[in-house]
Amino acid sequence: MFVMQHNHSSEQAAGVLSGVVVVSLEQAVAAPFATRQLADLGARVIKVERPGAGDLARGYDTTVKGMASHFVWLNRGKESVELDVKSAAGREVLGRLIDRADVVVQNLAPGAAERLGVGAADLRQARPELITCDISGYGAGGPYSGQKAYDLLIQCETGLVSITGTEETPSKVGLSIADIATGMYAYTGILTALLERQRSGRGAALEVSMLEALGEWMGYPLHYTCYGGTAPARAGASHATIAPYGPFTAGDGVTINLGLQNEREWKRFCDVVLENPDLVSDPRFADNSSRVANRAELDGIIAGIFATFGSDEALRRLDAAPIAYARQRTVAEFAEHPQLRARDRWRPVWTPVGEIEALVPPVTVAGNEALMRPVPALGEHTESVLTWLDEQ
Repeated sequence: MFVMQHNHSSEQAAGVLSGVVVVSLEQAVAAPFATRQLADLGARVIKVERPGAGDLARGYDTTVKGMASHFVWLNRGKESVELDVKSAAGREVLGRLIDRADVVVQNLAPGAAERLGVGAADLRQARPELITCDISGYGAGGPYSGQKAYDLLIQCETGLVSITGTEETPSKVGLSIADIATGMYAYTGILTALLERQRSGRGAALEVSMLEALGEWMGYPLHYTCYGGTAPARAGASHATIAPYGPFTAGDGVTINLGLQNEREWKRFCDVVLENPDLVSDPRFADNSSRVANRAELDGIIAGIFATFGSDEALRRLDAAPIAYARQRTVAEFAEHPQLRARDRWRPVWTPVGEIEALVPPVTVAGNEALMRPVPALGEHTESVLTWLDEQ
């Protein structure tokens, strides 16, 4: 097994969060996504893992040269410490780690942090300058506070599944969107708390629930439903409230997704792309509401015209109009996207099984690129972190 030891003190000098120590009792996706972004900014993230097994995400699959795809995505730049936090000795070490921390993150089972003696209230009573971030499925209090929460379940509870998929079949989103939303709010909340602490010297007790994080992202369908009386219709890859908007297949079998936003574009689309200006005056398609109401007829007309020419001609006409469009790429095709290569968005990242490529974080800061340090082996840093504690 390849294990790359690295010197955090020298690497962290380039990061804007250099000197910030984060101790995280984390697993799965939400908390690791938040702390990985802190690590990319130079924070020292000490990841506490169960002896022998570690973060359960280590076992999700073996697709990345024997490692789990979720784990390599979410855990670069961290120090892995194996620690039995249920033992007296483990809790003593955990307490010493927290004494050195600026930020403590946890997404343990409901009530577990309090049972371990590391609940936010106790920690902040002892150290008011400490920032704590508790991540849970449903938040503290209320009838669901003790419920287990996984991404699919939160997608169901927020109504996301009910508006996703085809007219016939509700579907989950194909990635961990509830976890990702939660991780993003935890990350930005921690950054905000660090800024406030710099100003006031006070820490903060942050709480982020998956239900409320994804609930925020449900804002449009919530408003649409509560004030419009009905939920947005499931429309597959099309748009529930705009037409034409979505996939159409050219005569050579290539699928192109179109996006029209206003009446000017609708006229240009009819004139230049469809070469059928009479559609502009057709009362069935007089405005967007009419086009949505008559979507099936409109889609049939567009599909019939697209079938008469190949994708090259379709793209030529769309560019000439111009109308926004996208090729319907597979994940493998996205990995080869020419825009990512042209903008130099890939970087090597070392893992215990060798080098992989990963995308640079999407916020580009001129002259201060994110650090993309190695993915840790389980317990790789236990000894070095314990030595660091003893030196103080």
